[in-house]
Amino acid sequence: MSAQPAIIAHRGASAHRAEHTLAAYALALDQGADGLECDVRLTRDGYLVCVHDRRVDRTSTGRGVVSASDLASLAEHDYGTWHDEFESADDLVVRRVAGSVAHPHRRGLLVLDDLLGLVTDWSRPVQLFVETKHPVRYAGLVEAKLVALLARYGLAAPATKGESPVVMMSFSSHAVRRVRDHAPQLPTVLLLRTVTGKVADGTLPPWADIAGPGLRALRSDAGYVARAASRGHPTYCWTVDEPADAALCHEAGVRYIATNRPAATRAALDVV
Repeated sequence: MSAQPAIIAHRGASAHRAEHTLAAYALALDQGADGLECDVRLTRDGYLVCVHDRRVDRTSTGRGVVSASDLASLAEHDYGTWHDEFESADDLVVRRVAGSVAHPHRRGLLVLDDLLGLVTDWSRPVQLFVETKHPVRYAGLVEAKLVALLARYGLAAPATKGESPVVMMSFSSHAVRRVRDHAPQLPTVLLLRTVTGKVADGTLPPWADIAGPGLRALRSDAGYVARAASRGHPTYCWTVDEPADAALCHEAGVRYIATNRPAATRAALDVV
């Protein structure tokens, strides 16, 4: 049996708290997540914010396109009230999680700078997996801004890739290559919706370190994990919430599991 996968909180503990909020990430850390995952987009005035969608309509009280809005206008909205903050009865059986969010700032727009602060100040080592979203109007400026921000924290040039507190990810091979050019020591994940065609044998472009197949792809072809490993590429699988899927990833040898339920997924792995 392979080593137990690292638990990466997908947009925070987003089954319990609104995604990409400080509340979701703080809860994920309290639940013992090994790492955090976030999506980033660039505002009109050049700030990297943690928002998955092109628009904020789904996840906030406002409307509009992230890239066409400035930070101040985006920050006027509430990003947590749309989501039920209370855990399910099933999750209570696994482990009690934190109570209702107490302060409105934990439901506000999360700037990547603040999430980096949370991670670097935490009492134990935590990896941050940052996904740059594409296509976007600013193209390569997103990756340039990301590397510049990481450099401010001293995180853009780790001694080794294995020791890096930050991992960059994207479905865009061009984006991953840009980060490799800007920060050669920063580890990268090429996210994959399928594991067919050129990547089927486990090969990745030379600028990608880690394979990032979706769960659906691994359900169809769990052997891909071993093929990628034979090429020197560990795997990051998204998004794994069911115990049977966590067991599948463990048995296949997946290195990182992205999950919306860090505590429950950890508990499921503990009994595998």
